[in-house]
Amino acid sequence: MINRLKRKFILIATLFMLLLMAALLAIMNTVNFREVVTESDAVLDVLSQPGAPFLNERRPPEPDGARDFVPRGMSPEVPYESRFFVAAVSPEGEILQSDLSRIVSVDDATAEEYISRALDSKKDRGFIGQFRFDKTTDDSGARILFLDCGRRLDSFRSFLWTSVTVGAAGCAVVFLAFVLTAGRIVAPIAESYEKQKRFISDAGHEIKTPLTIINANVDLLALDGESEELTEIRQQTGRLTDLTNQLVMLSKMEEQTHTLQKIEIPLSDLVGETVGSFRAPAVARDIELVSRVEPNVTVKASPDAVRQLLSVLLENAVKYTPKGGEIAVEMKRHKKSAVISVVNPTDDTIDEKDLPHVFDRFYRTDVSRNSQTGGHGIGLSVAKAIADAHGGEIAASTSDGHDFRVTVSLPL
Repeated sequence: MINRLKRKFILIATLFMLLLMAALLAIMNTVNFREVVTESDAVLDVLSQPGAPFLNERRPPEPDGARDFVPRGMSPEVPYESRFFVAAVSPEGEILQSDLSRIVSVDDATAEEYISRALDSKKDRGFIGQFRFDKTTDDSGARILFLDCGRRLDSFRSFLWTSVTVGAAGCAVVFLAFVLTAGRIVAPIAESYEKQKRFISDAGHEIKTPLTIINANVDLLALDGESEELTEIRQQTGRLTDLTNQLVMLSKMEEQTHTLQKIEIPLSDLVGETVGSFRAPAVARDIELVSRVEPNVTVKASPDAVRQLLSVLLENAVKYTPKGGEIAVEMKRHKKSAVISVVNPTDDTIDEKDLPHVFDRFYRTDVSRNSQTGGHGIGLSVAKAIADAHGGEIAASTSDGHDFRVTVSLPL
């Protein structure tokens, strides 16, 4: 259990760390990309101004006049350093004029392709490859300005890959730190859990002795004649003995050093025998016990532990099935597992929110009902511990809130 807790801690901590890192990387790179777009659009705004002297001229005839077109905060050299080309298109889509004098990497064929793609776009501004275009349309046609953003996009991609690499390396280092420190973090929980297990085990063995003495004295007193008080004492000591045995069993199943002796067992026969042993108690309560067991199914398991698991499930079903009800037991192969299911009707409505907790120790969905039937709220915990010890799974479900199904899967 402690190792499982450590793995869960590492998994959850790593997941949150990855989510946080992914969010930070997404925010940083989104902001960085928006800066690329903003800077490119600012240059396009300058170049596309009516009367701007940057188009078709390498140097403005009046530098002071050209500077008036550049907004504050932008260097006057930026428009002249930018690589761009511009085209005028008729309303029919025919290229009337194109100026490639400020770009070297684009020839006429490539320019025509970019112009066609810009005309097909529903946006007035956007990216085509490494170029950001600005499309202005009126009755006389369209003017499309293409700005080369290659260096800006290369810088963005470089930052993107660098941030992802650094983030991945950081996650790896933090994950390693989680692995190395997980033991210390869960150490107080592990110590408390070990003390709890030792207390349960020691108390269970200590309680057995006085229970044996009480039962012996009850038997001696019964020689003078049975009485209602003696019968009540015998019933209560029997309940306490069952609870003690279950607690000791649960403690042993959860011991890390405890290993079950697993052998090939005929599960079909074992299920049939266990079901048969519960037919008399079922008949006594006017309950029909139906079984459908696939023959010749074998598993590698501890026969005593599996018998204990089946007994817990059947005892639980018999206790809580109303008079005249039917308990259905089914066992079959499914892929690489043997699946056992026990389903019984119930008097009370089962809330689905209770299902994940039915395997917790001493958990009771209805305290009064469990008290009347003599349940301790620990039987299903024992069943889960046995299933876990065999590398299997156990789950509880209900179809309509008025039946209770427990399904156990054991590896073949």
